[in-house]
Amino acid sequence: ILIKAKPRGCDDYGCGHFGAGRGSRKHKGIDYCAESGDEICSNVTGRVSKLGYTYGDDLSYRYVEITDSKSSRHRFFYIEPSVSVGDVVSVGEAIGIAQDISKRYTKNGTMRNHVHYEIINRNGVHIKPG
Repeated sequence: ILIKAKPRGCDDYGCGHFGAGRGSRKHKGIDYCAESGDEICSNVTGRVSKLGYTYGDDLSYRYVEITDSKSSRHRFFYIEPSVSVGDVVSVGEAIGIAQDISKRYTKNGTMRNHVHYEIINRNGVHIKPG
C-alpha cells in the first residue's frame, strides 16, 4: 500500500508532510494513510537492518528499517513487521501490516491512521522522501 498511498494531510494532531511543525521540532518524514491491517510494501530495495519500537514507553508500536545501497536508512513506523533483520527486500515487497494508532492518539481529538516513512542519509540527516 505504501507506494501509491495518499498522504495523511492535516487532522487534530497536526499535518503529516515533511517539515510540518511538531511544537519545537519538525516532522522528519511523510505520513501515508493506511488502515489497521493493511499490508505495507517497501518503496526501496535494500536489507532489513533493524526492527525497532516507535516509543520507549509503549512496546506495542513497531518499525522496520531498511538500508539501501547508498547507506541511507528508510524507516517505516507503525507496522507489525513480517520481515527479519538481514532479509533483502525489493520495491513492492510486503514488509509488514499497518498497526492501529488510534489507541495512542485520542486525548486531543483524532489522528488518521497512517504509516510514517522517513529517510536518514549516510550523514545522519533526515531528507524529504520523494
